[in-house]
This record gives sequence, C-alpha cells and structure tokens, in this order.
Amino acid sequence: MAIIRSKIGIIGAGISGIAAAKQLAKYEPMVFEATDCIGGVWKHCSYRSTKLQTPRCDYEFSDFLWTERDNTNYPTYQEILDYLYSYAQHFDVLKFVNFNSKVVEIKFVGDREMNYFGGYGSLLTGNPVWEVAVRTNQSETLQWYAFEFLLMCTGKYGDIPNIPNFPNKKGPEVFKGQVLHTLDYSKLDQEASTTLVKGKKVAVVGYKKSAIDLAVECAEANQGPEGQPCTMVVRSSHWTIPHYSIWGLPFYLFYSTRSSQFLRPRPNQGLFRTLLCHMLSPMRKATSKFIESYLEWKLPLKKYGLKPEHPFEEDYASCQMAILPENFFSEADKGKILFKRTSKWWFWEGGVEFDDNTKLEADVVILATGFDEKKKLKAILPDPFRSLLEFPLGMIPLYRGTIHPLIPNMSFVGYVESGSNLRSAEIRSIWLSRLVDDLFKLPSVEKMLEQITQEMEIMKMTTRFYKRSCISSFSINHYDEICEEMGWKSWRKKNWFAEAFKPYNSQDYADTK
Repeated sequence: MAIIRSKIGIIGAGISGIAAAKQLAKYEPMVFEATDCIGGVWKHCSYRSTKLQTPRCDYEFSDFLWTERDNTNYPTYQEILDYLYSYAQHFDVLKFVNFNSKVVEIKFVGDREMNYFGGYGSLLTGNPVWEVAVRTNQSETLQWYAFEFLLMCTGKYGDIPNIPNFPNKKGPEVFKGQVLHTLDYSKLDQEASTTLVKGKKVAVVGYKKSAIDLAVECAEANQGPEGQPCTMVVRSSHWTIPHYSIWGLPFYLFYSTRSSQFLRPRPNQGLFRTLLCHMLSPMRKATSKFIESYLEWKLPLKKYGLKPEHPFEEDYASCQMAILPENFFSEADKGKILFKRTSKWWFWEGGVEFDDNTKLEADVVILATGFDEKKKLKAILPDPFRSLLEFPLGMIPLYRGTIHPLIPNMSFVGYVESGSNLRSAEIRSIWLSRLVDDLFKLPSVEKMLEQITQEMEIMKMTTRFYKRSCISSFSINHYDEICEEMGWKSWRKKNWFAEAFKPYNSQDYADTK
C-alpha cells in the first residue's frame, strides 16, 4: 500500500488536537483519532458527575464564546463536548479528522545530521521527516503516512492507567472481588455504573478530583438502610475548595492576576527580582495561610483527618486544586463516605490490607490512581527519541510547553498544565501556526534548554508535586513571553488597573490581526 504524504499530521482529537487543527487549517492537516469521536479526556475519562473545574468563561476559545458564558453553573462534561463539537463544526475542522484511526508506530525518516532547530529556515522543508502507521477499525492492514511536521496531541490523561506496584502475591490477582481503574469505570453507562456499586462494599483508592467525584456517585447509589458506605483509601490528601470565593473575596485575586503573580518567582527574572521574591516570600505564605484558614473553617477537614500536610499554594502550583462536589461532606456526615488514611496498602482475598495491620472488606476496588502519559508516548515514539522524554527533573522538556529541542519537526500540545488547559492549548497552537508560517525563529537548542530548565526549577521551587509540569503560578509571564516571541504585545488589557488586578482569559489573547 502506497505511503500517503501530507505536510502536517496531528495525533489525537481532544481539546489540543482540535485547537491545533483549527490554527493550522490552511495546511489541511491530517488528524488521527483512535476513537469514533472528538473530545479526548472529556469523552473517555469522564463519568456522569464530571464537571468543569472553572467557570465556563475561563474555558473557552478566544474566537468562539459560550452561548451562556455568564451562567455561573459549572458545565457538565456533556456541555463541554457539545461546545467542542460546535467549535469544530463552526470552523469546519471535522473534515480533517480520521476517526477510528489508531497510530501504532512512528518512524523517523529525516536527516539525522541536520541541525533542525538551529540552522534551517522552515519547519516545512518539503521532505518527509516522520512516517506514521495507522490501523483503522481494527484492520490488520496498516496504512503509512509521511509528514514534514508532526503534532502529538494525545494528552496526559486516558489510554494507559497508572497501576500501583504491589508486593509478591499481594496484587489484584489474590482479590476475589472486582478491580477496575477509573478509565474502565468511565466507559460504563449510568445503569451499569450504578449496578456496579449499589449495595456493594466499594473502596476508592485516591483523593484527587476523579476519586472524589466517584465517591459521591457511589454514595448516591447507596442511599437508604440497604446501602453500603464507600471507603476512600487516602495516601496523601490535597486541598479542595467549595467555590471560588475566600472569605468573601474572589479567588482570582490571590493567584490569577498580574499583581498576584508578581509576588511569585518566574523564569528570566534577574537578580533584583530574585531578591525581591525572596523578600516577599512571607506575603506568599500569608496568602496561602489565609486561604487555608477559610477552608478549615468551611470544611470538616480535621474531623475526617483530611487536612493536607502541605500548604495550599503547592496544590495550586501543581494544578491539583479541585472544586468539591456540594454534597461530598454531607454524604460523609451520613456515613455513606468513609476515609482510611494510609501510606501503604495491598490486596488480600477479601479486600484491602494496610500497613497498620488493619483490613478493609470490599466487593469492588476502583483505582483512581491517574494515568501514565510517558508510557503512552513511549509506546509509539521510536528510539532514540523515546529516551529523550526523560529529563533530570522528571518532566518532559518542552520549550514553550510545545517543542522538544532534541526531537526534530515534532511538537507536543497538552503536556504542560495551567489554570485553563483549553486556553493553554489555543495559545500554544497559535504560536505553533506562526512558527510554521516562518513569522519568527526558534532560538538555539542551548537557549531552549536553558529556558526549559529555568521553568522546571521554578516549578520545583514552588511545589513538591512539580513533576506534574504546571505553570499556573507564573502563567501570565509564560504567555507574555509567548506573545513577545510572536511579535504581539504582552500586556493585553485596555488599562493599567485591569492589567494589574483583573484575571486574564482567552479573550485577552485573541488574534486581532
């Protein structure tokens, strides 16, 4: 079968893939989506209670507003999918998407001696650099495609679950009940998911957003005297907030304005600002304590042993802050959600055993233990590029959250998190489209690695969970640098007051040209 050639290929049709396809539409990119629909994590890793974590006006494309953007309710996953479909249809992006097309192999066919990001003028050289093997609809036949530029938009979540390691003969194989990951649970319809947990002793392992939502679903399915409680197995708790208001003040004042982020370290800040940030560290700690005091007053964290040991700002800086479902603690008060704090656990035939020699009986154990994004990428990237995903600080080294300096003619969108991943995906896609159009040049490999290292050091400085690759504590500065590189003004608002004290949103980064 002949190889099909095209200029640009995109793997994945989630938020990042659709955003990239829209921005690169004039090149008629070929988008490969392994499933039969767009949406990525919103389609394949969500369940009926999943909602957006931010107001809808903070999660919209700059050129496609929500129809009800002032609605204060958090959109459900289905509303997100409807919005994404409307966006794709409005800009005629779906014509680029090849559904049920799973990428199973990638080959490098470029010139290994070429100094890709240092010496030549265009990412589109006229010659293929990557060949991609695609299996369609479970067919045994592979179709090969050749591209000059390839975008990886498979994201950090979904596809490959992160399964804990267990001692010998203490893994799921010894458990007589049912074990599944949230990835499996999200594939169930409402009837099947209710049947799975109703009247069952369920253990949910984890205490992040997916685990919390799942515990609530389990509790709602087990109302009445016949219902069984759901037990959350919590290794490390994280801060959650009930709403975006702290002691009557809007949450964005603390972390999401230019003035609030001025208090925090950022890359390329120079000696004077480094000293200033050191002097302002008590103010940052006071801000975190102020928020923590409200959450301890508002939520029964001490009652249930759920007060985190780390400061609130570390969860914000690692993009782990979650909005709490309204009825989470009310279900706990009714005894429908229980908590077990532990550092180590494993299976026994009747359930879960802990390092304090206690046991928990269970019929169903659901692992809300996240996903392995690197394993997903390594499964299709060839050597030696597979090994380049590792970096001393444990994160994937990406310039502007997009370009790996040592992997030629390839970009990664959706692997560095922020307060709004949709906004981040769109800005990075605009940046990529202008890079492909030759409107600016990349710096040398050395300078890109220097920038990446600085950003990683800032992440490491601000949170112990830095390996999640989150820029939320210096996002405005990050986007300032992206704008400047594209030739845009970095200060995007109409006046200095708004610039200092109003949060940025996607509308501020609209392409006005």
